Amino acid sequence: MTKSKLIGLFRLFRFELSCSAGACALLAELLALGSLPSFRQAAYGFLTIFFISATALILNDCFDIETDRINAPSRPLPSGVVTKTEAILLATVVALLGFLSGLMIGVEAFFVVCIVWVAGFLYNWRLKKSGLIGNLIVGFSVGMSFVFGGITVGQPYEKIVWFLALTTMIVDLGEEIAADALDVEGDRKTGSRSLAVRFGPERTMKIAAAIFGIVIAGSALPFIFGWLEWFYLPPIVIFDAVIIYSARRLLNPRIPDRINDIRRIYLSGSVMIVAFIIIRLVVN
Repeated sequence: MTKSKLIGLFRLFRFELSCSAGACALLAELLALGSLPSFRQAAYGFLTIFFISATALILNDCFDIETDRINAPSRPLPSGVVTKTEAILLATVVALLGFLSGLMIGVEAFFVVCIVWVAGFLYNWRLKKSGLIGNLIVGFSVGMSFVFGGITVGQPYEKIVWFLALTTMIVDLGEEIAADALDVEGDRKTGSRSLAVRFGPERTMKIAAAIFGIVIAGSALPFIFGWLEWFYLPPIVIFDAVIIYSARRLLNPRIPDRINDIRRIYLSGSVMIVAFIIIRLVVN
């Protein structure tokens, strides 16, 4: 195997996204327990979600190969560095690793893994162009990372776990809808039934901003109900400030490169998750 092919295979994992999903599961374990999980719980929880997320991302490249020949010709598949057969084989191996590590946790965890895998496959295969349904499936898959973390440590009904799952799902939904609003012409060419195609980009961006507003309005709930200690407040305040700043820019069609504002929201959310993990570790 050549060095370029090996690098191409690794690029298909999109490690920043797969690791973020694994970090969500790890944070859910920490908060659900209120203490450190065992090494086994932490390892299996992180790796299971990492593998299943990576599988969805690899399959996404397989299904999008023709589109990527135009929009992203440097990606491993359209550039010819990795063949479609090799990518499918990689996705199969990675999925089996995810199923196996999920089964090592328990039957309930394995069942959730199967649901998330099916959701990711259906999205890549048929539902990516379905508009709102596709957006919801992506958000659901991301949010389930937290639920899986709770299941891993035997705390599937912990309120803070479900709050974070729902919040993450709503944030991701807003990001997906905002991204569709910025790429409405591309959606029209591919036959997507996105909200931007149906209602226009400006109205769709207002919907995305309203969704982000729901996230901000709900950010005080874990403190009001005592689900989180107050030392978690600063990262949430900063995240809310980033959302407000970015949403205001997204609503202004005269601002160029607004895709960076969506990335800013995603990155700040990832930083908040890391901050939560560090706070939990320091407190313990």
